[in-house]
Amino acid sequence: MKILKHIFVFMVVIGTLMGAGTGSYYKLPSLEFDELDYGFPVQTIQLGNVELGYIEQGEGPKTILLIHGLGSYARAWTKNIEVLAETHRVIAVDLPGYGHSSKGYYEYSMSFNADVLRHLIAELNLGTVTVAGHSMGGQIAMTLALESPDLVDRLILISPAGFERFNEGESAWMKNVMTPELVRDTPVRAIAKNVSINFYEFPEDAAWMITDRIQLRGASDFYNYCFAVSKNVEGMLRGIVWDKLDKISQPTLVLFGANDALIPNRFLHPGWTKEIAEIAKEIPNSTITVIPKCGHFVQLDAYEAANTAMLDFLK
Repeated sequence: MKILKHIFVFMVVIGTLMGAGTGSYYKLPSLEFDELDYGFPVQTIQLGNVELGYIEQGEGPKTILLIHGLGSYARAWTKNIEVLAETHRVIAVDLPGYGHSSKGYYEYSMSFNADVLRHLIAELNLGTVTVAGHSMGGQIAMTLALESPDLVDRLILISPAGFERFNEGESAWMKNVMTPELVRDTPVRAIAKNVSINFYEFPEDAAWMITDRIQLRGASDFYNYCFAVSKNVEGMLRGIVWDKLDKISQPTLVLFGANDALIPNRFLHPGWTKEIAEIAKEIPNSTITVIPKCGHFVQLDAYEAANTAMLDFLK
């Protein structure tokens, strides 16, 4: 485990060096989370002790619920919302701890997040919904589908967490390494590198992913966000779904980027993303698409292909 930790630290240092030339980022002003601009109006709703931020667009007869991944927020769907809203009512949420949502010391397990979404579905009277999740959002989507199958009619899993298996030692190492302090103290130059690794070719119009993250370092509740990220990692490791895939009854679309640099975990499981994608076949009614020249952030990296695949699936 010590060797793995040294490798991790080494990669952070390398990321910092490779991010040289980002000096202009140091000049960015601080930003509060409630000042984040998504390009769409953001609403909030009180669900017990959680205030949830969300975007709502479209008036279709069916609803698609969009769930972002670790460290992200509803703006992750900026290239998809308008297209999906042409035929569906679209709701893109900020999970607890992120974006415009409250940042308390919550449990942050996969079941906790699924429960918050259950309350949202009930409060907005959405009935049965299609749930689309990216990365960690995919694992939350599967958790919701397994725990409340009557609420979910279809699943869209984009680069989902939850397929890759981690043994006890690997899980313990990841929990020990991924602390709130590590997230908080990530160097500015490493932030740019950490974001760009999500893409096959980093698009200029995704620069907000870097600038927002840097500006939020000065937010009054930034540490609470870091706590959420850390606890979500633990939640993913504890909230195992890979042994329940055959219990998912809903028709499921699975999208992966062929050049995903995050799945599988490159430190622990060298291999190919397509091998992880194959695990989706354990879901009885699944369709798997691996998009070439595309990284982890499929819905932005290859948004046209992703939108086409989602619309075809939703017909």
